[in-house]
Amino acid sequence: MTNEELLRLGEGAAKNSYCKYSHFSVGAALLAKDGRVFTGCNIENGSYSLTICAERTAIFKAVSEGCTEFSAIAIAGGADGDFTQACYPCGACLQVMSEFCGGSFRVVLTDGEHTLDELMPNRFSL
Repeated sequence: MTNEELLRLGEGAAKNSYCKYSHFSVGAALLAKDGRVFTGCNIENGSYSLTICAERTAIFKAVSEGCTEFSAIAIAGGADGDFTQACYPCGACLQVMSEFCGGSFRVVLTDGEHTLDELMPNRFSL
């Protein structure tokens, strides 16, 4: 699957976003090593600490279905369906990615491909 195809799946997932507070929809498409794709969107809550990002939604969905090996994730976000600006993952999402993915894990954004090591070089681990 190409980066562009994965980004389009992320954009599609963003259409299911529940973002009535920020009005900023985000979608993610997570590519498993076995070829399956798990999508997720951001889901906001009036109590902001209960909000979940698109990336964690996709990862938790995959793990809940028994999949824990991943190749890449594409993230698309924006207001009013405009996904031209890169939408970088937050620290919480990067930390969750680091639980399941190595440093060379690919993070695909509209500005190109990055690695987990580039985006979070000093992540926490036990």
